Amino acid sequence: MAFDKIQFGQSDLQIIPLIFGGNVFGWTLDETQSFEILDDFIDKGFNAIDTSNNYSHWVKGNTGGESEAIIGNWLAQRGGRDKVVLMTKVGGRFGYDSSFDTKGAYIKEQVELSLRRLKTDYIDVYQTHYDDEVTPIEETLRAYEDLIHEGKVRYIGASNISPERLVESLNIAEEKNLAKYISLQPEYNLFDRAKFENLYQNIALEKQIAVIPYYSLASGFLSGKYQSEDDFAQSARGKGIQEKYWNERGKRIVQAQKELAAQYNVEPSAVALAWLLAQPSITAPIVSATKFEHIHAFVDALHIKLAKEDVQKLNEASKY
Repeated sequence: MAFDKIQFGQSDLQIIPLIFGGNVFGWTLDETQSFEILDDFIDKGFNAIDTSNNYSHWVKGNTGGESEAIIGNWLAQRGGRDKVVLMTKVGGRFGYDSSFDTKGAYIKEQVELSLRRLKTDYIDVYQTHYDDEVTPIEETLRAYEDLIHEGKVRYIGASNISPERLVESLNIAEEKNLAKYISLQPEYNLFDRAKFENLYQNIALEKQIAVIPYYSLASGFLSGKYQSEDDFAQSARGKGIQEKYWNERGKRIVQAQKELAAQYNVEPSAVALAWLLAQPSITAPIVSATKFEHIHAFVDALHIKLAKEDVQKLNEASKY
């Protein structure tokens, strides 16, 4: 399936504008299932995978690093490392009693562990998962600069970082000629719009940062499986999703999605992803799959181009 690649921010990386979220590996998918889903994703023409050094620490019996290890084993078996754009993260917690850490020495220690698990000698985009907000920004950036100089990392990005620290990081990188964040991974979807649009969108557009949102389907709320009260009782996560999203605004969004899904003859999830792709500030949504039909919806999301009035319809339904 031929898709057009796009340039990833201010880098020479070229990606198909939809990224696989590796949080499901070692959690809802075991290694065999992960290999099958990854094969299908790549065989359908996609080429970018995002994970983190601490996925999936929240699963009983896991310690973190399981997702990277599965991806590494898959890459070793399949080959073609140069055809995959591999993104991972550092600085997040391993277990809920640990803390965020973006100290230089910690980043340098963790990159070696990630490279070993991923069975590769370089990471395409190495991202600050959570800024600890106390480490001097220059210390963090110098560590990344060293890793780029050593060829272990090609580019860097940021995820959970305040707008102030993001701008300061970009300014310091410019002033001191250090590694610069080329991507931002915020929470953003049809429901969760306000934070990104009010605090980050202008920075991203002005600085030409690649924006790769996580929770693109709002933890599954926008997947199409929640259409009525009864649907929430069908899954373990249903109750939490219902409490967070099933209000008047949530119902309006689901209804608009449903109507457009019927119009375009696709799944509602494809509509939610197509809406993200229609936003001028968005480079590529990050989205996970546990079934082959989910990947089929990813394909549809790239093939349909929402008409202007349909984007407007979704904007209206989801206004806050």
